[in-house]
Amino acid sequence: MLSENGWVNFWRVLLLVLILVVWQWGDVVNNWLVADFEKSWRKALTIQILEPFFISKPNMIWARFLELGCFTDSKGAWITSQEGGFAGCLAGNTNNLWAATVATLRNTFWGFLVGVGSGVVVGLILGRSDFLAKVFEPFIVAFNSLPRIALVPLIVLMFGLGDASKIMTAWVIVFFIVFFSTFEGARSVDRDHINVARLMGASDWQVTWTVVIPSTLAWVFAVLTPALSFSLIGVIIGEFIGAQIGLGKIIIEAEATLETADMMVALFVLMIVGVGLALMIRRLQAYLLRWQSQFSERA
Repeated sequence: MLSENGWVNFWRVLLLVLILVVWQWGDVVNNWLVADFEKSWRKALTIQILEPFFISKPNMIWARFLELGCFTDSKGAWITSQEGGFAGCLAGNTNNLWAATVATLRNTFWGFLVGVGSGVVVGLILGRSDFLAKVFEPFIVAFNSLPRIALVPLIVLMFGLGDASKIMTAWVIVFFIVFFSTFEGARSVDRDHINVARLMGASDWQVTWTVVIPSTLAWVFAVLTPALSFSLIGVIIGEFIGAQIGLGKIIIEAEATLETADMMVALFVLMIVGVGLALMIRRLQAYLLRWQSQFSERA
């Protein structure tokens, strides 16, 4: 008899298999049903959501993954067993799948790190100072009202097609997400805890370090997962506008050449990367917030 986790995993696998089966052969069934319609208007009303031209097929995506990943050549023959085959493939294609993934991940990491770091610092400073909060409030509201995506062409124009423009794009998006959460967290610290710390002789810096920051961590971690996703989104959008290498470049080139399988390969890699990064953030959150009841059993 399966346990609860066993049943959960069973239904997950079953659902995944069902999705792949429908994806692989759904267009055949769809075309067969459409062929039975005598009136052309009924055929026109049939939604081609499983048309391989738009979403490709799992077997085609897998074949393109092997080729873009330098495991097979254009004819499907394995090149990993050939001497220097894998390295030669990587050297011959500067925007191969692995190099593109590393470039996108590198820019995502730095954009996320700079955005979170600056957002936390500015949020704590303004959250602890009513005077500074009032001074900078109109400027923050003005900049936050701008759609960050609209700034991407300007950022690319200023910083070029290299990594700097992708990092800056991710930073612009991540900063305000983390800043507002940190600001509200610093403002929501229990005043009794601060008063007790002051009664014990704690300085302003000690109050911030021992009371405000630990209490604000929960607010910060609440937005780290979406901030990481938005950092990745910012990098991909920057690569859409212009890039020398990256998964976004693979996607935009696939769109231009109507290579749906290439696009789907890049999208699946992004999905796997996003899930992996989100799990890392959750593990870090459970460790740093292990003093909270919901994480104490996991840590």
